[in-house]
Amino acid sequence: MGRKKSKRKSQKTTRRQQVLPTIFECPFCNHEYSCNVKFDRRKRRAQILCRICFEMYEMDVHHLSEPIDVYNAWINACEETNKNQLIVS
Repeated sequence: MGRKKSKRKSQKTTRRQQVLPTIFECPFCNHEYSCNVKFDRRKRRAQILCRICFEMYEMDVHHLSEPIDVYNAWINACEETNKNQLIVS
């Protein structure tokens, strides 16, 4: 004779999606939360602008692009420019 099996309800664990930032630190003036990203999906362009020092970067985007992608492209372009200036000097 066996014991009756209990029917346990398994608890579903839901993971919270990590929220990506949309306002960033400026690489030129180092102010936090000063750079906003604006998308123009029709023209497939994105623009990031610092409210403090008015530095601007613009790039082509596609339908999967996020604000963090634009910021990373801006940082990479800054590093590439600095690298090229060191080679020329």
